[in-house]
Amino acid sequence: MLRVGLTGGIGSGKSTVSAQLAGHGAVVIDYDQLARDAVAAGSRGLREIAERFGDGVISADGTLDRPALGSIVFADPGALRDLEAITHPAIHRLAAEREVAAGDEAIVVHDNPLLVEMGGAERCDVVVVVDVPEHVQVERLTTIRGMTEADARSRIAAQASRTTRTGAADLVIDNTGPRDELVRIVGGLWDELVSRAAARPGSRSS
Repeated sequence: MLRVGLTGGIGSGKSTVSAQLAGHGAVVIDYDQLARDAVAAGSRGLREIAERFGDGVISADGTLDRPALGSIVFADPGALRDLEAITHPAIHRLAAEREVAAGDEAIVVHDNPLLVEMGGAERCDVVVVVDVPEHVQVERLTTIRGMTEADARSRIAAQASRTTRTGAADLVIDNTGPRDELVRIVGGLWDELVSRAAARPGSRSS
């Protein structure tokens, strides 16, 4: 198994890269989905969130009110750390289960926007960072996702800095170009990952 960590700041296009890698044959573990699973209705994680942040972050149907919680944690670093202390252990457990299910010969991509913040980079064989300048992130978040500029910058500030992310990278993808250029870059990345997987001790191709 080759364990690949894929990360990038909000609005960087990481999810597009992830989808393209899945199209090439990677087994993608989507940490946004794991984060939802970790706080699903009736889960231990959701109960702990309600205890810490109050019933105001729980919707009438018993699910997490993400906008309400987001308005709290993205304005308060201490609150964000408290949330992460609840969710990160559960997410790690779910990721480990999905990785085992992928099998020994798989190229497993941990698609995690918080890979660096969660300490996941150290557990990966290869770390890939999708990178764009902050002004590009802001432009995408305001025009595509409809955020205000202040909200966009708050979300960006809540994540690791570009310097921190790229400092943890083995490979950096510049996603400021057109989509067809990204397709070409990801194709080359896949070839590199296949080569690395084949060279690993115990691989059937080694």
